[in-house]
Amino acid sequence: MRHASDRSGCGTRSFLSGFQYGDRGLRSRRRWFMSRQGEPERPAATGITNSLPGHVEGQLVQAGIVHGGITFNYHEGQGARPGRRPDQVPRPPRGFVNRQRVLAELDDLLGYGDAAGCRIGVFSGLPGIGKTAVVCQWAHNNQRRFPGGQIFVDFAGLRSGAGGDVSEALAVCLRALGVRDQYLPASLADRAALYRDLSAEQRMLVVLDDVTRPAQVNTLLPQGAGSAVLATSTWRLGELVLDGAVLLQLDVLDADSALELLSALCGRQRIADEPEAAERLVELCGGLPVALRICGARLLIHRRLTIGSLVAELSDEQSRLSRIAVSSAHEERTVSAALELAYRDLPEAAARMYRVLGHVPGLSFDTAVAAVAAGMRSTAEAQEALDVLEASSLLSVTDDRRYALHGLVRLHARDTACALDPPGTERETVGRITGHYLVLTGSADRAVRADRLRIAELLGPAGGAADLAAASGPFAAATDPGADAISWLEAERTNILAVLRAASGFALHRPVWQLAEAFTVLFFHHRHLADWRESLELGAEAARLDGNAAAEARLRSLLSRPLLDLRQDARAKAELDIAEQLAVESGHVVLQASVQEFLGRYWDLHDRARAVDAYRTSLALNIEAEEERGEALARYFLGCAQSAAGEHATALIALDRARETFLALGDERMAARALADTGRALVRSGDLAEAAVALSRAADDLHRGGASHYEAQALEDLADLLDDPVEIRRCLRRALTIYEEGGSPRAAEVLARLTAG
Repeated sequence: MRHASDRSGCGTRSFLSGFQYGDRGLRSRRRWFMSRQGEPERPAATGITNSLPGHVEGQLVQAGIVHGGITFNYHEGQGARPGRRPDQVPRPPRGFVNRQRVLAELDDLLGYGDAAGCRIGVFSGLPGIGKTAVVCQWAHNNQRRFPGGQIFVDFAGLRSGAGGDVSEALAVCLRALGVRDQYLPASLADRAALYRDLSAEQRMLVVLDDVTRPAQVNTLLPQGAGSAVLATSTWRLGELVLDGAVLLQLDVLDADSALELLSALCGRQRIADEPEAAERLVELCGGLPVALRICGARLLIHRRLTIGSLVAELSDEQSRLSRIAVSSAHEERTVSAALELAYRDLPEAAARMYRVLGHVPGLSFDTAVAAVAAGMRSTAEAQEALDVLEASSLLSVTDDRRYALHGLVRLHARDTACALDPPGTERETVGRITGHYLVLTGSADRAVRADRLRIAELLGPAGGAADLAAASGPFAAATDPGADAISWLEAERTNILAVLRAASGFALHRPVWQLAEAFTVLFFHHRHLADWRESLELGAEAARLDGNAAAEARLRSLLSRPLLDLRQDARAKAELDIAEQLAVESGHVVLQASVQEFLGRYWDLHDRARAVDAYRTSLALNIEAEEERGEALARYFLGCAQSAAGEHATALIALDRARETFLALGDERMAARALADTGRALVRSGDLAEAAVALSRAADDLHRGGASHYEAQALEDLADLLDDPVEIRRCLRRALTIYEEGGSPRAAEVLARLTAG
């Protein structure tokens, strides 16, 4: 037997003898080593038996004839450990809640039988969302499934350049399987080969935490039947599907589960003592487990800190992220730190888009908004950056390709932008987005009703953001442009309102009042009263600051409508008084007629005679201006006022004439309203049968036209005329739904009527 040495200076036979795994393990080691030397494993000589019963500690050489001696290179304490069963996965954190569905998915994925190969699950999600906690909990629950043990590799601590982290991860796994440091192969390929050999006859679980590349997973797949790998990553790592991986997405905790987590961390009594503050704290943390745990730790450490006080601290959006932190003598835990690591992994284009999105107002956005925000001429360029952010779990996406940032992620993106980008960047971004929404909302307004009174004239050549918005307009080729426009406005309602707020904050006065004026078309159909009021308040103030008297008059007169519906009559009258004066100063005759119409709506509730006078003034001004639709509107409201005053015959004539004009103009919504008020006039005149027919037809027409508020009014009046209890309740239930969705005070009255039976 000749003497041989490997590159580390250890004798070859000593190297083989350093493994003490029993016969099966030694055979595996020998097969691996001989394959690396390029030598076939020689079959045993016929008639020769070489056995060693029992257990041996230390080196062992069994040979026939030895020439030249044998050298052992061995240091005490570094030998392999026999019977090694790794148990490295950390215990799950305290207060683990509401992941039963995810744990059940893992059970289904990994199964209960001996699978033919290694099964792979990859969890992705925001930093701090609880990916590691879920994996550790499942591993803890299923220790008996893996008699070969459980290995845990934390890649966050291993990253040291291309390939280095994978090599070190293999070293972690080999050590867990009993290989001593002096026997670790030097090269990545040799380590991978040895790992495959060692794991071939083991059923084991390998948990890979915080991976960033597919190679970190597929290189560490154990070979034993029934084995499994669970990996966590902020990145989606879709390429691993080719290796049979199942991709699992982890979401934030719902409100109940988040409260349960807080209870587990700081005690149920504290939550019970301040339930509303606890709910608000959950809302401010956005259901993100790491944020909730940090807040829970603060409450636990500082016993005098109330939940309400913590909520007050976090209510300031400018400092919220920095205050979700807990410190000790050795370290500080923050949400920002976790997000910062994810941000640093982004390529430059995606990193810039991330910072830009921190300035985007609203809850969600599409690719066109992202492109406009970033100042890009192409949505394809924006889409590439969005895809990277989605893959990194920093951006969520819905089935209809709308994107959203978690609230705390948005704050981090904004803070990062403020730290890295030039001053004024946020104002420029908000300005571009406002222009984008102005063009789209103006287009929607005209799609619904082209001949409505407007002070802003938005049509005509436009550049920059407007071109991109016009190209992506969602109603350009619609079969029913008006209905599609209302649907789009409804879907974008909260975003448009957020844009108005942000643009107002940057004193973008002209686009603010123009956007508010166009936006109001939605609320003629869907009465979201609080949103309508706020948008017009912002618009009226912006018009005042812009020095546009006509725009201010228009927006203040429009503002009177939600104020009256909210029963804030005195304030509505004050707005109308200002509007009346400004309209006269502007010299805009049609605007003056419109303000008189709105004044008539106020007087309808307080003085019917003055209402009739206001409508007659409006009618005369519209006739003077040859404004056909304005004339029809004034005649319609005059007929309503005359009916209320008991002039039924005159009222019916006025209403019928107004309805004919509306139909001729293609304004089916106003024609349906005129028909509904014809029904009410018939009720007052005593013709109940005809009234029921008119109200029923009007309710159907208003429903088809999406004018839900007026539909609800018609259904209420129709219910008064019906005898069938089933039909009465159907009408009232539909009306109640509409009022509740719009936040109308009428909801309580209709509910009381339904409850009374």
